[in-house]
Amino acid sequence: MLNQHSTTPNLTPTQPKPLLKIALDVHLAWHVIAVQEEGASPKSPQRFKPADFLQWIQQKLTAGYRIVTCYEAGPFGYDLHRQLTALSVTNYVIRPRNWDDQHTRIKTDRTDALSMLNALDRFVAANQKALALVRVPTEAQERQRTQTRLRQSLVRDLKMIAGRAWGLALQYGFRMKGDWYGRRNWPKWQRQLPAWFITLIMPLHDSALFLHDQIKQLTNQIEAASVRPRPQGMGGLTEQLLDREVGDWHRFNNRRQVSSYLGLCPSENSSGPRHQQEHVTKCGNPRLCWALAEMVWRLIRFQPEYRLTKKWKPRLLDPHTTSGRRKQVLVASARGFGMDWWRICIGQTTPEKLGLKMGV
Repeated sequence: MLNQHSTTPNLTPTQPKPLLKIALDVHLAWHVIAVQEEGASPKSPQRFKPADFLQWIQQKLTAGYRIVTCYEAGPFGYDLHRQLTALSVTNYVIRPRNWDDQHTRIKTDRTDALSMLNALDRFVAANQKALALVRVPTEAQERQRTQTRLRQSLVRDLKMIAGRAWGLALQYGFRMKGDWYGRRNWPKWQRQLPAWFITLIMPLHDSALFLHDQIKQLTNQIEAASVRPRPQGMGGLTEQLLDREVGDWHRFNNRRQVSSYLGLCPSENSSGPRHQQEHVTKCGNPRLCWALAEMVWRLIRFQPEYRLTKKWKPRLLDPHTTSGRRKQVLVASARGFGMDWWRICIGQTTPEKLGLKMGV
């Protein structure tokens, strides 16, 4: 029995902190932000220098606000995200998009920030499709991914320089082909071409040879990091490219998510009784698209017992298959192997079950 003289304290529930929603249009010299407190109307956008913005965020946190922010992924990476997260701010990095939904043809930093804030408000209110989130890699994953992307950039630069020399050769009635800048091929071209033309393209040769050596060095470093067993026909470079771009294969919950990230799922234009699938959406990671497409041809050569090789090889190599149909088969094979590799990486299946022979 309770003591009649005892008093029960008045327990008041803890008041939740007010929520502050902030959308940022990020630039190098300043950030344009749009702010909305709880369900109030958005305030007029403001402009801050990056250091001043972080200081302002700290002041709002000290004042007792909960803060949710978002900004578009872009050339500035994820440093701002990590700075905000270190301050206990919930930040979302989102996929870039055209915020002019009404096609007014008026696009400024202020209008973009306000439109982004509107989408953030819906997202916080449990509309998960209001924003397309970008997965933020760890710092180690980001550095590894940057290394493979840097190699791809150097390969494009090398092709551009080599093509420039081919164009100059055609201009003067010569025909150069192959890796003309290589140490093995260059002496042959020096003997065949006039001395004045050799002098003309020497800067291109030196640049191409330097890039070639840098690419080779980067390739060796990337391949050296590949230590897991992989199917015959998959090189260390391809295996590392797939892993570094994905970051964590466990991030996907089903095959549809994998296919969507690879950018190899078909688009659709259906209405009423009409059901029509068209070319691939290309909304995923383009680096994985071409890597998997190249893998298909190596699988045909090195993996005759693989289930997708048995299914698609006759159509790919059939001379009567049209080019359009061959592209469809190639995409289907690349998509299928991408999903099979995901299943192998997360332990859902084994290479033996799929008919894959493992190498290194």
